[in-house]
Amino acid sequence: MEKLAGRAALITGASGGIGSCIAMRLAQSGVRLALCGRSEEKLRHTASSLPDGADCLLLAGDLLDDAFLLDCPRRAQARFGQLDILVNCAGMALSRPFAETTAAEYDRIMALNARAPFLLMQASLPYLRASDRAEIVNIASVCAQKGYPLQSAYSASKHALAGMSKSLANEVYSEGIRVHLISPGGVFTDMVRVARPDLSPEGMILPEDVAEIAAFLLEHRTNAVIDQIDVHRAGKQPF
Repeated sequence: MEKLAGRAALITGASGGIGSCIAMRLAQSGVRLALCGRSEEKLRHTASSLPDGADCLLLAGDLLDDAFLLDCPRRAQARFGQLDILVNCAGMALSRPFAETTAAEYDRIMALNARAPFLLMQASLPYLRASDRAEIVNIASVCAQKGYPLQSAYSASKHALAGMSKSLANEVYSEGIRVHLISPGGVFTDMVRVARPDLSPEGMILPEDVAEIAAFLLEHRTNAVIDQIDVHRAGKQPF
């Protein structure tokens, strides 16, 4: 198992849900964290839940603001002297019939769920190339493989994230940079409650479950590479 202590990670969507749980899990392994989210108050709440002594940089801002977005990797590098891990977890959901989804709604969800990770990966690559064990973890969704009613725009954004993850992985694997894609089903977060109000919290995947999967990918850097992990609820039919 790889020791992660001293590594530096940039995590988007760190103000709650899966992102904050990944931050907690990596902090427990001694990773230094740059936490990115829209709400400074919520980021401070995440930071307060980290183990004592955790080295943490708060980056509060809107990932739809290119100037802020492109500056995040630089600020993480400036603080820690390195950037080894990028976790793209920020996202938004939309539950709307296809015919009623507006162009503005489509553009916004694509901008946050696909364009922002694209630009962050581009901006992070120079720093990741300087690391001896660089990793990118992109949090997609079961909607990156399947199409559900009322999820056309969200599904399009997650298909886009999955596609660019696969393409980038093939571009940079010879440089030692690994790109992982985690596609969970229903996770008990505020976002899923918006996207799938029909789901009951009982039996849903917990954000902590996804955080453990992300930590496994990062801690087990061996000759066996896991490109993609699909995760479904225990109550759902396998495969």
